[in-house]
Amino acid sequence: MSHSLTKVLIANRGEIACRVMTTCRQLGIATVAVYSDVDRHAQHVLQADQAFHIGAAEAKHSYLDYHKILAVAKQAGCDGIHPGYGFLSENPDFARACAASGIAFIGPSATAIEQMGSKSAAKIIMAEAAVPMLPGYHGDDQSDACLISEARLIGYPLLVKAAFGGGGKGMRIVEQDEELQGALDSARREAQSAFGNPQLLLERYLTSARHVEVQVFADNHGNAVYLSDRDCSLQRRHQKVVEEAPAPGLSDELRQQMGEASVRAAQAINYSGAGTVEYLLDEQGRFYFMEMNTRLQVEHPVTELVTNQDLVQWQLMVAANNPLPLQQAEITVQGHAFEVRLYAEDPQRDFMPATGTIKKLSWPVGDGMRIDSGIAAGDHITAYYDPMLAKLISCGDNRNQALARMGQMLDNCQLLGLSHNLPYLAKVIRHPQFAAADLDTAFLARHQQQLLSRSDHSLAASIAALIQLQQQGGNSSINAGWRLNAAATVRLQFSDNHDVHHLVELTHLSGQYWRDSHDRKLQLMVDVDQVELEHNGEISRFGYHQDNDGISLQLSDGAIVFRPYQHQAEAAGNGGEKSLQAPMNGTFIANLVALGQQVHAGQALVVMEAMKMEYTIKAPSDSVVSKLPFDSGDLVNDGVALIELTATEQEASA
Repeated sequence: MSHSLTKVLIANRGEIACRVMTTCRQLGIATVAVYSDVDRHAQHVLQADQAFHIGAAEAKHSYLDYHKILAVAKQAGCDGIHPGYGFLSENPDFARACAASGIAFIGPSATAIEQMGSKSAAKIIMAEAAVPMLPGYHGDDQSDACLISEARLIGYPLLVKAAFGGGGKGMRIVEQDEELQGALDSARREAQSAFGNPQLLLERYLTSARHVEVQVFADNHGNAVYLSDRDCSLQRRHQKVVEEAPAPGLSDELRQQMGEASVRAAQAINYSGAGTVEYLLDEQGRFYFMEMNTRLQVEHPVTELVTNQDLVQWQLMVAANNPLPLQQAEITVQGHAFEVRLYAEDPQRDFMPATGTIKKLSWPVGDGMRIDSGIAAGDHITAYYDPMLAKLISCGDNRNQALARMGQMLDNCQLLGLSHNLPYLAKVIRHPQFAAADLDTAFLARHQQQLLSRSDHSLAASIAALIQLQQQGGNSSINAGWRLNAAATVRLQFSDNHDVHHLVELTHLSGQYWRDSHDRKLQLMVDVDQVELEHNGEISRFGYHQDNDGISLQLSDGAIVFRPYQHQAEAAGNGGEKSLQAPMNGTFIANLVALGQQVHAGQALVVMEAMKMEYTIKAPSDSVVSKLPFDSGDLVNDGVALIELTATEQEASA
């Protein structure tokens, strides 16, 4: 007898909440959203059949308060709760509370979550299930003396890792003994902040390994299967950036071995629902268990596209106590798929998370293209939650076709209003080594300089100047640069969002044609939200937006904002004082130096947290600490001085 859910609350936000709602609508299941103070007009609220306010912006007062969420589910008459990923998705207390309330938790049992929630306990269970393991320490003794002793036994390089949680938080790579203590302290703080538990484990770190994971599914009737594998090797700060399915270059025998090991892992804990078993794959093709994520993964769409299955639908079926829709022999894999994660961040500022209002947004449309998004034009992106905005997914008959389509998607996506990583992603997927599927977890770090290389924006600055001239009436501005018996010339100055100064000199030729100081002949036609540039006979089109913040242009290497240039005083004032500002709203974590201490260039000074990640502010030069205005736990606003320094005599006289 088939059973089904009728009304589901999605205990999450953003793109994953919208994604779950899409499948629910297709199945005729009513949806309920929950929202915090800052999410009143968010897309997941607008798309749900009902929505309920649950608290303040900070997640601990809203999306992490499962008592409030359960109360809403009961009030709305829900028979199921989908936790998405992150937040409460791997919280056993929440799963247990749902069961006690007679509401289906659309995920595994609380016991399974607990068994895999502790990475230390999980490795013991996996070893007993004959799943290959890396050398490491997973014990309960968390004293510095014990961890340092175990680290020396394991050897370097070493990975310090939070025993609970995931997403790259609480993870540090340690290359030598001198770095270990600092890594332990930092990882503990981040683990406590992100997961409420500072416990750590240690593992041997493979420097040239691949990160390959297997999608598993199990039901309450004894069935368990694996649905393809995924390569997630391209990571930054242990956060996945690009994923693909199936993992390229694996033999059929290796795929089967990894798949069967993953099914054994699920069966060892009586698993039910969607899960992912993650492995490190070395150069010899040996795979080692890392962890099992007891939830739907961010990268699940690539598996959906190559297996032609809706994994959220599978979750809903299992939660309603139905058997899996397919047996292992019935699961087929066809074609190839890629996913890239669109983040609100600035790659040119060490990938610092970005906030702001989305002023213009246009998604690409075409065969083999899919967008999983939780944003729209006009939405304000805050510092309270993870900076992932959307996922761009492509598929094709083979890897080359899927990759070409991903390139088209990135080229045709327009996002103006805040910094993002679209141009960075485009450089990654077009890198020759990536195109050749030569992948490992050090890929992005190894090619960072090339991937972050800046383009010459002098042409873009000329476009901004021409836009400004047209907005000001054109010929009235020309007169300001008029000279007898010479072509009219105007000079405009801008600063861009990367603090680069641009001096633009334009000489009027005839009609709408101008020549800039780089000897480029230009004509610009400005439409409502697009400009068309004729440049030495070549026509190009760019998305643009203009408001009080400046002129925003969507270029092939990202969005850039030009503002009228205002001369800035030197960083050192009369007394040689300097302040280092908070790059965004967040929480102050720790002062690493003392008042009056002399510090050297590059030395870590203070630590703050924003968007669930720690950021360390370092000294720009040799100086002396003159003021420490914040203590641990203080909330700090974007632009506030986190520390003040006084230049040393040598620096001041330089």
